[in-house]
Amino acid sequence: MRQAFACALLISASLAGGAAFAQTPGAAAGAQCSNPNALGVTRTVEIDTTGGPGFGFEHFKQHDFLRNNEVILTFDDGPWPTTTKVLAALADQCVKATFFVIGKHATYYPNILRQMAEGGHTIGSHTWSHAALGRKNISPDQAKEEIEKGIAAVNLTLGAEAAPFFRFVALQHPPELVTYLGERNIAIFSTDMDSFDFKARRPEQVVNAVMNKLKKQGKGIVLMHDLQHNTADALPELLKQLKDGGYKIVHMRAKGTVKSMAKYDDMLKKEAKLPTVDQRPTASVVRTVE
Repeated sequence: MRQAFACALLISASLAGGAAFAQTPGAAAGAQCSNPNALGVTRTVEIDTTGGPGFGFEHFKQHDFLRNNEVILTFDDGPWPTTTKVLAALADQCVKATFFVIGKHATYYPNILRQMAEGGHTIGSHTWSHAALGRKNISPDQAKEEIEKGIAAVNLTLGAEAAPFFRFVALQHPPELVTYLGERNIAIFSTDMDSFDFKARRPEQVVNAVMNKLKKQGKGIVLMHDLQHNTADALPELLKQLKDGGYKIVHMRAKGTVKSMAKYDDMLKKEAKLPTVDQRPTASVVRTVE
């Protein structure tokens, strides 16, 4: 029920011509920083995704563009209610990150996805349903559907084209899908250091995992998950330690955007059930009175 209802909200909102949140270089970079002591963003890099370049030294060795003490923060699996806490911590420190979004979750929480874009963050995709595409029981067509439905869901929810950035679930990179993404001109992101925050039982474990790896490697793309409560709780302290440690935040954005394919747009629209005229958020429709 939640999936059908969420899809109805996303499709009807798109057709109603709601606000669009572009991911192009000229898009708004979010509110001006009001914290004079913030960690902030040291520099912004633009990624040309032609041919599907790969990033993250766990799997791709070709492109090394970070300088010593530079860090890129990336988050997988949102949007989720915990994402709002992540966004608040980033905003407090005037930091921009890259989010690899699950298509289904975009339909569940469209307003949170739009908050990501409003904050000036870069939004890529992370499949439709968090399927590990390296599994033997997934056919090539099913794998492509996972990729393309995820892209379509994010674009329809944003009302604009997202960044042509993709991260494989479980960092499994089937060669034929790497080739497919290259043909689609979509960059692939692994990581330089995985926080393994999904294994953490306390926020301080997330902080320690990231900082210890940074001290060893000196720089890198960090992988975290914005749906993990411990990560959301850990982020203010992590950002503080990054600043105290002299690390600099780099923000990535794409030179272009990714177009969804009509076949998968139509697939999502067919799944939408009874879209309504009313587009108010639930908090404006339902309130506790007793």
